[in-house]
Amino acid sequence: MPDFMKILQQAQQMQGRFQKIQDELQQTTVGGSAGGGMVTAEVSGTGQIKRIKLDPSVVNSADIEMLEDLVVVAVSDAQQKAQTAAQEQMGKLTGGLPLPFKLPF
Repeated sequence: MPDFMKILQQAQQMQGRFQKIQDELQQTTVGGSAGGGMVTAEVSGTGQIKRIKLDPSVVNSADIEMLEDLVVVAVSDAQQKAQTAAQEQMGKLTGGLPLPFKLPF
């Protein structure tokens, strides 16, 4: 019969490590760009937008839609990089098990 106290203790340790990783990701900044770097976005490791930077040459009142598209692409690029970084960090915690994973029951 498994030692439930030991299992509970291991779960609590894993939760503590998980929280530490979440805190680290919150402090991490990941960048993305579009338009050859004319639009850049910075997000936290959890994907929250922190900063958008526009090269003045991309600001054209006659073509706002292009600028809007570039901002979306830059933010998406940064968020994808943040997601990859988060998955790598979580992989260290779970020993390579993908999260979320399905239990075999």
